[in-house]
Amino acid sequence: MQNYKKKFNYQLSIINYLLSLSPMKIFTGAQIHELDQYTIDHEPIASIDLMERAAKAIARTICEQWPNTTPVVVFAGPGNNGGDALAVARIMAAANYDVSAYLFNISGRLSGDCAANRQRLLDSKQVKNFVEVTQEFEPPQLDGQTLVIDGLFGSGLNKPLAGGFASLVKYINASPARVVSIDLPSGLMSEDNSYNVRANIIRADLTLTLQHQKLSFFFPENQQFIGKLRVLDIRLSAEGIEKTDAQYNLIEETDIRPLLLERDTFAHKGNMGHALLIAGSYGMAGAAVLAAKACLRAGAGKVTVHSPKRNNMILQVSVPEAVVQLDQDDTIFSQAVDTEDYNALGIGPGLGQSETTSIALIAQLRRSTCPIVADADALNMLANHRAWLMQLPKGIILTPHPKEFDRLESRSADSYERLTKGRELAERLQGYVILKGHYSALCCPDGHVMFNSTGNAGMATAGSGDVLTGIITALLARGYKQREACMLGMYLHGLSGDIAARHLGMESLIASDLIQYLPQAFMRLND
Repeated sequence: MQNYKKKFNYQLSIINYLLSLSPMKIFTGAQIHELDQYTIDHEPIASIDLMERAAKAIARTICEQWPNTTPVVVFAGPGNNGGDALAVARIMAAANYDVSAYLFNISGRLSGDCAANRQRLLDSKQVKNFVEVTQEFEPPQLDGQTLVIDGLFGSGLNKPLAGGFASLVKYINASPARVVSIDLPSGLMSEDNSYNVRANIIRADLTLTLQHQKLSFFFPENQQFIGKLRVLDIRLSAEGIEKTDAQYNLIEETDIRPLLLERDTFAHKGNMGHALLIAGSYGMAGAAVLAAKACLRAGAGKVTVHSPKRNNMILQVSVPEAVVQLDQDDTIFSQAVDTEDYNALGIGPGLGQSETTSIALIAQLRRSTCPIVADADALNMLANHRAWLMQLPKGIILTPHPKEFDRLESRSADSYERLTKGRELAERLQGYVILKGHYSALCCPDGHVMFNSTGNAGMATAGSGDVLTGIITALLARGYKQREACMLGMYLHGLSGDIAARHLGMESLIASDLIQYLPQAFMRLND
């Protein structure tokens, strides 16, 4: 009866959580345009006034960082991004900045709000130098003291820059001037940059994006263009944001706290979950040790490690809290084991890729009745036998780093293509795929993607993935459903890394430090 009540209360908490959940949404360029229009229609507010609101937020942020002795050069395109830039030029000129503004009107077609802000700028008569470029353009001198405000193109861009705009971008990038981009660096598209020309994208020192981060900001190859990032609230309609379904979301602390299960006062190891880890070929016992320690630190009541005979002494000494179950082979995992007595299975860290182990792996995955986390060599063996992917049980969790994923699903040209393939794989398997990286991405069976907001570059160290496997396996054993275990596991893993980096620095961080600071991560979320 007590177990039934606990299960009911947990399910009720998940229902309440899902009803109240509102992660930070990541919208496409088309959705951003729709949200602008929704705000205009329902606030209501004129589009030119919404642009003024955005421009004031941008100008205020720039003025806080650069004094009015800084010479400013504004480059404005013909669309609404250019309208923002012209409004910023006018506001900063009114604040006694020395501003030169260049409006590129090559086609003779400006957006309505861009044209209106051109007239406002002319009427103000405070901008030192205003040039409307219709044909030939003589670029201004850009020295190390100059601040360039890039308002050429924003989230509406759907093709690579070419011609004169590409030449201007290269000129700006080659200069020593500091660059602030409005919404996105010009030339960078909101989502897919697979076929973009990277030489024709502004390399900003600071990007001031409006209301929400853009999907392309989460990909490592685009960080060179973004520089430092600030998200500015321009008060787009909260109702519109709530109503708009986003396929991509960013997990933050407020989304994670409601997920945490409360530990029962009368809890004992028997009802706190029994996790099985199949890990560590001979010579790779360290992977099993890291996964086991992380699993115990993440709250599993009992952890059993199945490993080759020659790893026995290492495991017994390194992780005395774990039960060691020895394989019949001295050096490899050779035969599937019964999982009836376990609440979760983590398999793969340090396992090796022998053909005997491969056969044992697929047999294990087929016969296991508990939730599964497959990582590292488990993924590499599946990549070597890709027909086995369709035999994986529903709800399985795969945790590949980029190279492991590329082996599974063929090489991707960039992170956007890899993410698209990850979503497709999760839907096809009806499982969960965590694409590990600075912003680890959880691809769910329903097509939604959850980016993790914790973690740092110091975690790029051997064994970090083994720790994540241990954490998620423990959470599954504790009773979390797959989606919640993945979200919480990613967040805790990154948070413990952030805490470790604050104490130790990123250069010196090693995987075992993540385990050491995992308790502090839990305490932070329980405060």
